[in-house]
Amino acid sequence: MAEADRRVAVAQPQSAPEGDPRPPALRFDRVAKVFEDGTHALADISFSVLPGEFVAVVGPSGCGKSTLLRIASGLTDVTSGRVEVVTTNLGYVFQDATLLPWRTVEANVELFGELHGLPKAERRRLTADAISLVGLRGFEQHYPKALSGGMKMRASLARSLTLKPPVFLFDEPFGAIDEITRHHLNIELMRLFALERFAALFITHSISEAVFLSTRVHVMSARPGRIVASFDVPFDYPRAAELRFEPEFAELTGALNHALREAHV
Repeated sequence: MAEADRRVAVAQPQSAPEGDPRPPALRFDRVAKVFEDGTHALADISFSVLPGEFVAVVGPSGCGKSTLLRIASGLTDVTSGRVEVVTTNLGYVFQDATLLPWRTVEANVELFGELHGLPKAERRRLTADAISLVGLRGFEQHYPKALSGGMKMRASLARSLTLKPPVFLFDEPFGAIDEITRHHLNIELMRLFALERFAALFITHSISEAVFLSTRVHVMSARPGRIVASFDVPFDYPRAAELRFEPEFAELTGALNHALREAHV
């Protein structure tokens, strides 16, 4: 498929794909954000994330990508526009694992269930299921200091999975991990998404990571961040690691790279 067929400039609020009757799980409608110090972080952001859709956002540092997640989670208010989220049960995976060093893997993963007042038996069951899903069985009694960076991120992801959130927010969760581990975690996250089919908004600097994981990728401009291009990702799930070496994958990442460069002109 030629680049012109894939690339769509976003000028109007983007709702569900044409013909899809489902309401969005997450929707930004002409959102702008200006901080108290006068920093204009976001301008006229409009797009949606459907249930079962994995949407990635790429853009330069400081363009407002993480601010989008903070707005979606309610941690930051918009200056103008509107955000709609179908649930208050959000999964949020940060750039750092944010594990409590005095708690074991099991106790860290169980934390959200404790905070939500779930019965102990239910917490333990959900915790065991989540630990198994992320491949940490056998490490339940280890403390964070004994874990690798990749294992810490798995534990962080498991903690968010315990409450079965229908919407996940990912703030560059693999950005500080070595490339080999990052590829392994991409495979793990893609497998979890294929199993659970939550709605996901994923922030990353990596074009390759965005294409490998997502169903759609938005490109943001430099600050104030705007959506300047959108790309549908046509590859079926589950996706093999070898997909990264296919000509179609290279073509799509090349088109995204070109759009990102154009956004800086």
